[in-house]
Amino acid sequence: MPDLDAQLDRILRVAQKERRLPSVSAAVFTEEGVVWSSALGLADVETGEEATPKHVYRIGSITKTFTAVCVMQLRDAGQVDLDAQLRTYIPEVPPGPTVRQALAHLSGFQREPPGEIWETLTPPNREELLAGLEDAEQVLAPGTVWHYSNLAFALLGELVVRVSDTFYSAYLELNVLAPLGLWRTSIAAIEPVARGYYIGPWSDAATLEPELELTETTAALGQLWSTTEDLALWGAFLAAGHEDVLAKATLDEMTRVQAMVDDARWTVGWGLGVTLYRRGDRVLTGHGGAMPGYLAGLVVDRATETGAAVLSSASTGARAEELALDLTEAAIDATEADVALWTPDAGAPADLAPLLGTWWVEGSEHVMRYRDGRLEIELIGGPVGRSVSVLAQEATDRFRIAEGREHGEVVRVVRDVDGAIAKLYFATYPMAREPSSF
Repeated sequence: MPDLDAQLDRILRVAQKERRLPSVSAAVFTEEGVVWSSALGLADVETGEEATPKHVYRIGSITKTFTAVCVMQLRDAGQVDLDAQLRTYIPEVPPGPTVRQALAHLSGFQREPPGEIWETLTPPNREELLAGLEDAEQVLAPGTVWHYSNLAFALLGELVVRVSDTFYSAYLELNVLAPLGLWRTSIAAIEPVARGYYIGPWSDAATLEPELELTETTAALGQLWSTTEDLALWGAFLAAGHEDVLAKATLDEMTRVQAMVDDARWTVGWGLGVTLYRRGDRVLTGHGGAMPGYLAGLVVDRATETGAAVLSSASTGARAEELALDLTEAAIDATEADVALWTPDAGAPADLAPLLGTWWVEGSEHVMRYRDGRLEIELIGGPVGRSVSVLAQEATDRFRIAEGREHGEVVRVVRDVDGAIAKLYFATYPMAREPSSF
């Protein structure tokens, strides 16, 4: 859409100018792939090399979403229990925090691994990290308050190593990057590389930032490099899943709220290794990232499978997550303005068709319908966002509520002696075709 392309171009150009970004690369994607991309500025200020979408940037803590997927793969394989204490898998860890709490930044661990990494730019090796746990502080009680912790994710990387009996980088490559075709996402930078800079507050001079290479032990918290094209593939995966990596149902679990960051406003929350952003009626997921010389943001609206990736070569001021949110919402709004036409389909399967129509319980009207391949029951006039139940069939005349109102409960069909449908049991409440008192 030419109008949308122009709008996205302008959003990016304004951000590059006003935020003084040496270079910035961005892409907007949908379920159909990348629908827009652009790169502005200089990938190398000294040589004048212009940025392109092919340049790799550090993605910092967006790496944590990859680590979280590795942990969830091991959970789905029956090798990790999210509600077991971390020390179940890493005996050196102090008692208390669970795997789930570590993923959601509810571990209460101090923010950083022991030592002054961000001054010395020398991260601990494996022996130093594990030995340093004796001095690491439990600054908050586990499970009480959201508190971001790079230490927790370094330990989750160690969990992957111990459970899989291989290096973190090898596990990630074999089980995540290769199956998704993320050929430009890697532990070490693959040329061409955008160089990272610091832009001071008092002039427009660009100072090359020092390089911080995390160790194999700490890589899980923020080492990866990538391009916006690869991050678009990653964002699409976070929305829909991939049969060779992680099921959509597991990603649904990862994107449920575990903790609120700003309890008073409820605009930012955390799932299992992913950030949740609320903008109006939308809740989007993703993560931000920061390393010396780089700021990054990845956002996806899972409902529409639309998102944006932003990579910049600046230590400060990029507000990359905000920019990714702006680009995503612009794309969604443009798509929603272009209303898709409705087309008929074959209707409900023969065994489900007799269930459709009006049902009553406790004097309240419900409607069962079959649309877009889903069987659902809606409580007419029910609370916004809590009135629809999506049913998944488990057996003849037995369904499980897979999504929405009364999630997890059973819906049973009861038949009379002639085999006709007599009533339903919805979470044990009897539903009839005619209204009646309680």
